[in-house]
Amino acid sequence: MLEVKNLMVFYENAIAVNNISMTVTEGKITGVFGANSAGKSTLMRTISGIILDQKKKQEMKGGERITVLGSITFAGEDIIHMKPSDRARKGIILCPERRRIFAESSVMENLKIGGILATRSQAKKTLDYVFTVFPALKELKKREGGFLSGGEQQMLAIGRALMAQPKLLLLDEPLLGLSPLMEQMLVKAMHGINKQTGITTIIAEQYARPILPIVHYGYVLENGGAVVEGTSRELMKNPDVKSAYFGL
Repeated sequence: MLEVKNLMVFYENAIAVNNISMTVTEGKITGVFGANSAGKSTLMRTISGIILDQKKKQEMKGGERITVLGSITFAGEDIIHMKPSDRARKGIILCPERRRIFAESSVMENLKIGGILATRSQAKKTLDYVFTVFPALKELKKREGGFLSGGEQQMLAIGRALMAQPKLLLLDEPLLGLSPLMEQMLVKAMHGINKQTGITTIIAEQYARPILPIVHYGYVLENGGAVVEGTSRELMKNPDVKSAYFGL
């Protein structure tokens, strides 16, 4: 499904992603774990192509130069220079960190915006599914996004991403700032979405403990590079991972 080879991303002379290679298997959940500034969000923005928009904006402002090297292959096609809008049409959909919902638009309007690339029948079917996975959103569909709790906003952000008909769903820090109870609910939902729909998923998360049990394969990043990788079981048995993420 997705193959990343020797990927490097620089902000001016500072390296954000350092020679990462990873394989994402179709229909599976891949985890990307690491502390703040480990390179997780830069990796997700580079896979989605958002980094190219960021690069263009910085160049127009005369700000920091962003350099992307390496290759990203999706469904057999090299997409490293492909626009983010074209990647989205191919099914690569990013659910960004900190939700980034439209605060002044209602829940329903946010979901409809997410479904702009979908056919009418796809949008209706997916909307029904989103309300099944997140029934709270159905009760809140007329409420403005800015008046939702953090957990409700994260449900909406994931629901909006699903409306875009993803083949590869990128979830960046989905548990950020949430209560343990809401974390459990969202982890269960993300696992259920993968099992029920078969959507290939990458979850980038600092809080590995709740996510590790649902991933099929994972990578641990430090200072922009992948230092450990393995199956969920292998990572949970790794003493360095246990020490860093489980306090054992």
